[in-house]
Amino acid sequence: VGTTIPPLANITSGMATPSTVPLSATYSAGATPLISGAPVLPTPFVFQAASWPAQDQIAPTNSSEVSEWMEELDGFDIPDLTPTVDGTCVNDPAAAAQAASRGWWTCGGYTRATDITACPDKLTWGVSFDDGPGFYSMELLDYLASKNLTSTFFVIGSRIVERPQVLVEEYMAGHEIAVHTWSHRPLTMLTTEQVVAELGWARKAIKDVIGVTPTLMRPPYGDIDDRVRAISLAMGMVPVIWTRTPTGATFDTNDWQVPGGVVTGAQSFATFEAILTNATMLNTGFVVLEHDLYAQTVDLAIGYTLPTAMNFTPPLTFDSIGHCNGIPNTNLYRESNTNTSFPYPNSTSGDSSVPSGSGGSGSSGGNGGTTKTSDALSNV
Repeated sequence: VGTTIPPLANITSGMATPSTVPLSATYSAGATPLISGAPVLPTPFVFQAASWPAQDQIAPTNSSEVSEWMEELDGFDIPDLTPTVDGTCVNDPAAAAQAASRGWWTCGGYTRATDITACPDKLTWGVSFDDGPGFYSMELLDYLASKNLTSTFFVIGSRIVERPQVLVEEYMAGHEIAVHTWSHRPLTMLTTEQVVAELGWARKAIKDVIGVTPTLMRPPYGDIDDRVRAISLAMGMVPVIWTRTPTGATFDTNDWQVPGGVVTGAQSFATFEAILTNATMLNTGFVVLEHDLYAQTVDLAIGYTLPTAMNFTPPLTFDSIGHCNGIPNTNLYRESNTNTSFPYPNSTSGDSSVPSGSGGSGSSGGNGGTTKTSDALSNV
């Protein structure tokens, strides 16, 4: 990032810290978003630490906000699954042995009909970036604009309160905004109250900054099971993971491991090239895991993965995840949602500006149901 993209061999944990690109546009309170029916932008966000959980720490559960958000689970069937040890298979063999019945994605890639894991159309890439807003997200936004590409940004509450104006730019440029928790912990290791707190505080940060409440979420590390799914759906958020082939290959670029020195930029890019090869063998499109938090991950995206994909044979179609699944942009946010079958009828936002009781029927909180939620969202 900065003035030039470094050679692939130089994209490593020890690369020099580049300069950042300033905000390319500023939006005032009252500006009208591109989403029909969405409220105008609120007053610019000012972070007051006393009003928020400690950044990058698991959100506490002893607040009035969390008590209110817990009421959103009333009437939903939240499976009584014991939290995992730490969200990994190796450290919880007992839970791993029950992965299929738990619907645990981390151990075996188990999904449910309510999960979004791909774009339905073959050779369509549902583009997304996680963990921002970051210091280098503006470079990515400028690149996406130059190529007329839209993406889904799964944003973290602890980053939103640091860089709210970047989130505003993402939203106002037409990118999809979705929840990625407050502190980026594996959700299956948390208590139900902690999961609610992690989702709720991230959701509140988004609402306070851009005025809308997302209906999509992504669990950190893809760590989700039927309990976390049910909580997410009860709170009005559809889980989105990334694609996994029938043989178990995940569409994770491992770009997030470059800043820590676990892999090199060249190794991450080689993984991406393998992903593209695997994508040609799918009958559907695909979703890839990439990140916009670090200079290394943004350099890989704008210098290597996106250009390579745009020149790939056979040609790929690029889209945001909600749009590629046929979800109108209005239905990506509670305030502008026009679909009477989602969110579910006894779901509330804990926010008087979002009407509760606005939905139709769901199957036991969406847990293991037969209705694909992306289809439900797309039916207006």
